[in-house]
Amino acid sequence: MVVVTAAAAGGSTKVGNVTGRLRRGQTKRAWRRCVILRSMRKESARNAFYAQSGGVSAVINASACGVIETALRSRRIGKVLAGRDGIVGALTEDLIDVGRESRATIRGLKYTPAGAFGSARFKLKGIDENRAEYERLIEVFRAHNIGYFFYNGGNDSMDTALKVSQLGASLGFPITCVGVPKTVDNDLPHTDCCPGFGSVAKYIAVSTREAALDVASMARTSTRVFVLEVMGRHAGWIAAAGGLAGKSPAEAPHIILFPEVPFEQQRFLERVRATVETHGYCVIVASEGVAYADGKFLADAGTRDAFGHTQLGGVAPMLANMVREAHGYKYHWAVADYLQRAARHIGSKVDVEQAYAVGRAAVELALKGVNAVMPIIVRRAQRPYRWSIGHVPLAEVANKEKKVPREYIREDGFGITAPCRRYLEPLIAGEAYPPYRDGLPDYVRIKGVSVRRKLKDEFKL
Repeated sequence: MVVVTAAAAGGSTKVGNVTGRLRRGQTKRAWRRCVILRSMRKESARNAFYAQSGGVSAVINASACGVIETALRSRRIGKVLAGRDGIVGALTEDLIDVGRESRATIRGLKYTPAGAFGSARFKLKGIDENRAEYERLIEVFRAHNIGYFFYNGGNDSMDTALKVSQLGASLGFPITCVGVPKTVDNDLPHTDCCPGFGSVAKYIAVSTREAALDVASMARTSTRVFVLEVMGRHAGWIAAAGGLAGKSPAEAPHIILFPEVPFEQQRFLERVRATVETHGYCVIVASEGVAYADGKFLADAGTRDAFGHTQLGGVAPMLANMVREAHGYKYHWAVADYLQRAARHIGSKVDVEQAYAVGRAAVELALKGVNAVMPIIVRRAQRPYRWSIGHVPLAEVANKEKKVPREYIREDGFGITAPCRRYLEPLIAGEAYPPYRDGLPDYVRIKGVSVRRKLKDEFKL
């Protein structure tokens, strides 16, 4: 029920929790009537649910900001809810009322890394394998009048959103499902690039250049070889980004190791020796997914993660040890790990803008009645770089990977080509620094007010 309070002085009036000023020529009664009707529409409108999935990034919260701000402005969406720890929050009915956050906090998400609402590496199985999980999602959505599902993730997440859309329709509870692309690996098909990649690419390119200067300054008396391990299980986009650090053969990185190119130990060791003899030192950027010709990862740890993927256990020290045993060079190695995907302080401006744009577009598509799709980034021009937003069916991206094309990798397999450089350079362009306080980035944290549970039974994961 909407409660109308007395008008405040100075032309302001309040209805329930809504306060505003009268327009010129508008009576207080007319203003109250408009607000009451608008509030009633909000109360009767279906709610939206947003969740973050998988490994987070420096800009996933920018997409959250785009989704939330656009949804809260819409008269056709009631409340905006979020899953605590991603899809796990939906299964366990652990929901957050995003409307209880301040506008400043929501706005601050655009500059805050990681997953503000919590993410999870929890993959729903196929409907035939575990129909109960999908039915539970629909049960929770029905209980909370959720008509819009925005799932912010990668390949596996797009598959989940597609299955929820299909099952909802079959159970008589139609729900509009729109995927919001996110992955630092840049391996979603059809989109020119993936939100999250531009910022990690910038971090790796900068780190490679800076570390190379350090190694070069000590090469005559100390370290000769430096190995930087970066993310990328099957696709070497992040490793390729390291190639932006230098433009001539003398500049680092001297060797890039891609998952797309089978690793040959003897060729690699010969190239390291030749590079040290020619330039005095050798900088290597290696993808964690470097594998032999038979497909076995160099760094196979012998275990699997929650998604069923092989757990990788450190290709950098393995490569460094190969070099030490073959040539005796002093070496250092580093694993960028979470640092590369959390580095919002050096985020790409283009990446931030694109991340926000796909979040906003997801809601706009849903409000137009477009279902089971994912917004994509379309490259319109190269110089100057121009892009727009399109969309593709979820079925065309679910569980599919886009690898680095062979024409982007040098013929010898150890570096990037000019077309690859032209593709990558616009994606790391521009700076979008977060606000700072006392010398540190001033990131926001949500209050995370819980929504009252409506279902009696608990769901066990």
